[in-house]
Amino acid sequence: MFTYILLLHVLAATIWTGGHLVLSTTVLPRALRARDPEILLDFEGGFEKIGMPALLVQIVSGLWLAYGFLPDVGAWFGFGSFAAVMIALKLGVLALTAGLAVNARFRVVPELSPETLPLMAAHVYAVTVLSVVFVILGVGLNAGGY
Repeated sequence: MFTYILLLHVLAATIWTGGHLVLSTTVLPRALRARDPEILLDFEGGFEKIGMPALLVQIVSGLWLAYGFLPDVGAWFGFGSFAAVMIALKLGVLALTAGLAVNARFRVVPELSPETLPLMAAHVYAVTVLSVVFVILGVGLNAGGY
């Protein structure tokens, strides 16, 4: 069962991280050059249809996998083992990602304009970096370290 859950987790991470890499390296620079938030919103509208379900799959499968690595949920933040440190770091990255998403959704996007596009860009770049950090931590956990 572990292998199937891990496979779902990796596929979802591929969608989430790959989509953000495309967004931050191709779509967002074009929107910033044109000072046109619609370019960004058009991409986001399409990506959210697969990106958000992928994130949900990552969260559920990630919690399942974390439990498989360390069944004592209370130990996840105890930093008593390598697995506990990696799980705590991944949960911290998840919390940062969620905070950025909530802020963008309720504060930045409703006011999105050519003038506020750089603020949205900062959110996108931050979430992209965090998504790559997720991958790095996940590989480290599954490989037993670097």
